[in-house]
Amino acid sequence: MDINEIKHYLPHRYPFLLVDRVTEIESGDHIVGYKNITANEEVFNGHFPQAPIFPGVMIVEALAQISGILGFADEKESHDENTLYLFAGVDGVRFRRQVVPGDKLVLESRLLSRKRHILKFEAKATVDGELACQATLMCALKQV
Repeated sequence: MDINEIKHYLPHRYPFLLVDRVTEIESGDHIVGYKNITANEEVFNGHFPQAPIFPGVMIVEALAQISGILGFADEKESHDENTLYLFAGVDGVRFRRQVVPGDKLVLESRLLSRKRHILKFEAKATVDGELACQATLMCALKQV
């Protein structure tokens, strides 16, 4: 799935679209994609200019975005002006390694459960096969 297809499923746009590509998706089960971390990211102007580190909260957001793609794809729907997946909970977040410019942040999410419009995912982000972040995410489909 290229960036144009990703934009079909997510309402996010630059600079807050944090998924560059989806490399694998199995509807109702799991998704794999990535975000290339470049020195040109606006966040590095302030976090931290002398030692740029991609913020942990943005890694969690990237995991939520890849999970949202899986949620919409599973329903064979896309976002529209009236529908969004929003955070409903984040549990067990652990950061294991820093993510820096030049890294390819691989994003993986597995659907654990779907109850009505609440989805629960087990998600992780890795760099070169090394765990950077893991979390259990809950998202709720909301009419806005």
